[in-house]
Amino acid sequence: MSRRGRTVAAVLLAATATLGVAGAPGAVAATGRDGAERQARAWLPQPTGPYPVGTTALQLTDDGRDDPWKPGQHRKLMVSFWYPTTRPATGDDRAPYMLPAAAEHFGSAGSVAQRENKFLPGRTDWAGIRTHARTDAPVLPGGKRPVVLYSAGFGDPRTWGTGLVEDLASRGYVVVTVDHTYDASEVAFPDGELATSVFPGLMEQPGVDFGALLRKTLQARVDDTRFVLDRLTGLCQDEQLPAGLAASLDLDRIGMVGHSGGGSAALQTMHDDPRLKVGINLDGQLHFPRPDGSGIQLPLPTVAADGLNRPFLLMGTQESDSGSYHRQPGWDALWQHSTGWHADLTLTGSRHSSYTDAQSLLPQLARQGAISGDQLTQDVGDVRPDRAVLATRSYVASFFDRWLRGHDDHLLDGPSPRFPEMVYER
Repeated sequence: MSRRGRTVAAVLLAATATLGVAGAPGAVAATGRDGAERQARAWLPQPTGPYPVGTTALQLTDDGRDDPWKPGQHRKLMVSFWYPTTRPATGDDRAPYMLPAAAEHFGSAGSVAQRENKFLPGRTDWAGIRTHARTDAPVLPGGKRPVVLYSAGFGDPRTWGTGLVEDLASRGYVVVTVDHTYDASEVAFPDGELATSVFPGLMEQPGVDFGALLRKTLQARVDDTRFVLDRLTGLCQDEQLPAGLAASLDLDRIGMVGHSGGGSAALQTMHDDPRLKVGINLDGQLHFPRPDGSGIQLPLPTVAADGLNRPFLLMGTQESDSGSYHRQPGWDALWQHSTGWHADLTLTGSRHSSYTDAQSLLPQLARQGAISGDQLTQDVGDVRPDRAVLATRSYVASFFDRWLRGHDDHLLDGPSPRFPEMVYER
């Protein structure tokens, strides 16, 4: 969401070798032989698991629910599946990071993404970024696999966590990413429709009650997630999916991870729906503001007030109002009321966007003059990007391996010398 919107969300709901020492102030835009500025290019870090990755997208329509942002029409969503396959994608076989229409809007002046991250509009070739996945590839044989849902932050598209999602798929998970229509900056549908976020307009209305807006947004996301869980059960007969995909879903082993508002939605959905066995919250707060901005509005979300009896992981950043659960009233309440296993990590030197693709992509754009060095630091802090990416992937995978597969690498037992930048609280 916009910088103003992210500032609000941060108070409310967190609503090359190093990939990043470059991006220093003074970077200049590259030019072609004709003197015209070339668009900046960027790439995602390679997945670390042993398997090649496949992906496919699917539109889902909830005929039993009105869209919360567009009354009078049924709620429709785009989801993508990411899963292990048999043959790696190369060159143009790699699926695009964003579809052309979505990429054009994402990088345009005034989009949610551009307002939030302050990259120069039109200066980045977002459509040219490629994933490491092969579109519609057959699923790797080997039986049923644990399922992980992914939800991006308020205002972010489902693509903004692709680096983490691909890594999980390369380790043998089936990951389902969910776009929350009219919340996400833009959602491209197969018929050519581009649904853009309602947030910029709503947040600029005089006297808007941000707490009420974020409560509505959180509830919409929980409803979306539960609908996706419903539809996963019925996908066995869905011939639109690549060979073997529906049969590979182990619906008795489902977890969820989300960033910012997506992390809050992950834990709230865990509270509301026992089908989610475990969850990870990447810097998503669990409290809301009073309408006048004077403090915290009670009651807290029910997940914080009641706690959870199943495993969850909190991963915070070093934003001024983030980090340790002690510093967040919603996290602290959740901690005190929960009986399931739980731990809290804080990534030293990080900022709110450090758990997203911003951590790997924005430093590359800064080197090419598409975002300033000062803005880069505001977005992702001064943690080494390669270390931030590795730490995020390692802890997320360790958690899901432990609780969905029964494989414990003991990374979550306490502070680890492998990751001195991670502050551990248990």
